[in-house]
Amino acid sequence: MLLDRFVDHLTYEKRYSPHTVAAYRSDLEQFQSFLDTFGVGELKEATDKTVRRWMMQLMEQGTGARSVNRKLSSLRGFFKFARTVGEAEADPTALLDPPKTPKRLPEFVDEKGMGRLLEHREWPQGHKGATDKLIIDLLYQTGMRLAELLGLKVGDADLRSGTLRVMGKRQKERIVPIGPDLGDGLKAYLASRAANGQPAGTTDALLVDAHGEPLARRSVQRLVRYYLSGVTTQRKRSPHVLRHTFATHMLEHGADLNAVKELLGHANLAATQVYTHNTVEKLRKVHAQAHPRGGE
Repeated sequence: MLLDRFVDHLTYEKRYSPHTVAAYRSDLEQFQSFLDTFGVGELKEATDKTVRRWMMQLMEQGTGARSVNRKLSSLRGFFKFARTVGEAEADPTALLDPPKTPKRLPEFVDEKGMGRLLEHREWPQGHKGATDKLIIDLLYQTGMRLAELLGLKVGDADLRSGTLRVMGKRQKERIVPIGPDLGDGLKAYLASRAANGQPAGTTDALLVDAHGEPLARRSVQRLVRYYLSGVTTQRKRSPHVLRHTFATHMLEHGADLNAVKELLGHANLAATQVYTHNTVEKLRKVHAQAHPRGGE
């Protein structure tokens, strides 16, 4: 089946994450269900009219423009693959314009909020406290993604050189620096882990729970949401917010945009430039408040 071949292509050749592959499959299966109502047997037989009709139906049902764009992107990827392997002659998505989406600036926690969390927060005692604090520190001080955090191995931290090896998207490795504060946090965590009966070498995973098992994605998400709830009222309080916070604070303090791009593991500069909007908005507010004619 062509869909299965495409999924294998994403998994083994493109090396997309399981979460991304599942999203592609879900989008394409949803479109196939739509085609079934019109008697179209296979995805590759779709026309531009059926794709456009599907997009219109999705939006009429209340699906947001960003979600529709993602589904259209899934179709584009599928038909590009289908043409490459000789299973389709044309791409019905080629001339379709994606729905316009409103610009949404990344949400982040201000420096005062992060200061209250990291400097004044009373952390739980023992291994849990060391683990919780390290998770917040790693996300905020390196800007890594949640999947990258969970993929860290014990051997990825080099405390002598002050660096951390991070495996990013599509198995692209990068080295990020760690400051003395984060280095001390790693030392404290590893000591706590050993005292808890889980010395380095018990499992490859750096971050483990009280039972020595690698931390689950959901548990980290809940943990971050809990701690951020104490310093911000914004709706989003996820690990990715700490990634946004890292990038925004770096740029606010004068970091070079290309350097931030490398630290974040972005493939191109355009993905990093979104954070400049936050700093520009902050400067705009300062100008409006401080300049004699800024508020006019």
